[in-house]
Amino acid sequence: MGTDESALIVGAGRGLSASLARLLEREGFKVALAARNPEKLETKGLALRCDATDRAQVEAAFDAVEGKWGVPNFVVYNASFRTRGPIAELDPAEVQKALAVTAYGGFLVAQAAAKRMLPRGAGAIFFTGASASVKGYANSAPFAMGKFALRGLAQSMARELAPKGIHVAHFVIDGGIGKDAGDAKLDPDEIAKTYLGVYRQHRSAWTWEVELRPWVERF
Repeated sequence: MGTDESALIVGAGRGLSASLARLLEREGFKVALAARNPEKLETKGLALRCDATDRAQVEAAFDAVEGKWGVPNFVVYNASFRTRGPIAELDPAEVQKALAVTAYGGFLVAQAAAKRMLPRGAGAIFFTGASASVKGYANSAPFAMGKFALRGLAQSMARELAPKGIHVAHFVIDGGIGKDAGDAKLDPDEIAKTYLGVYRQHRSAWTWEVELRPWVERF
């Protein structure tokens, strides 16, 4: 299946990002994966070194994709960092890192994508959220803070950019991800199919948020 579409996945790894990359490549997309350690990434396209909290590195990653294939049609932010512990015992430096990776990095990537997509009047920017996007669990304040912020960014961007032709969507992944746990966890290949389905939605019926969970997960 041929297509002129390209995708950039930031915060890529061996789970959901890898499943999404494989699916997009099978569908004919040209795929770039960006991560702090690109040596671990598997793609037929581009593997880019990128710290999403560093604006210069984010811009360089987008420039690399644009130089090879043009402005990406589809950008996914899949990076996050988690630190746990009682609120009185958390290391502020680790909390700062959690917020920087989970939320600020999302802003930098989204801004870089939006400013390139706006002149074209088309594109899609997706964010990977979690249960913590809507529920603050005990001993997990930094992750909740970051994911709540990312969800707020996505919602604000969706309202601003949808009228300008850019589809912004946020995915609440409510449960663990894994392929070897039957249906007790979310299969990353199935999550990837949902991302692609939302990407292909007609503009008359865009969604800004989707929740995905295995049947064993409590609401």
